[in-house]
Amino acid sequence: MQSKEEYIELASLFKLFGDGTRVQILHALEQSEMCVCDLAVLLGVTKSAVSHQLKALRLAKLVKYRKEAQIAYYSLADEHVKEIIDKGFEHLKRLKFLPFKLSD
Repeated sequence: MQSKEEYIELASLFKLFGDGTRVQILHALEQSEMCVCDLAVLLGVTKSAVSHQLKALRLAKLVKYRKEAQIAYYSLADEHVKEIIDKGFEHLKRLKFLPFKLSD
């Protein structure tokens, strides 16, 4: 068993994946490095909304950024983040073949 604190930390990590916009941002960054403007256009949301979500993802060390002049370019922090997303989609595909729905 893990410590209680580790379970709380893991639950906090999973909470970050509970927001659809954050997951879309992570999935987009899995494909390529992007700036806030590009993410906003891709997702059809405001730059402010993207920046807000990126701050949460950055604080959780799920994304990193580099600055080029005045523009910050974001990417996944490491391969583990990609693996979490990929496993999530893999799990959803598997659930489609089971006799219940997620909303049950």
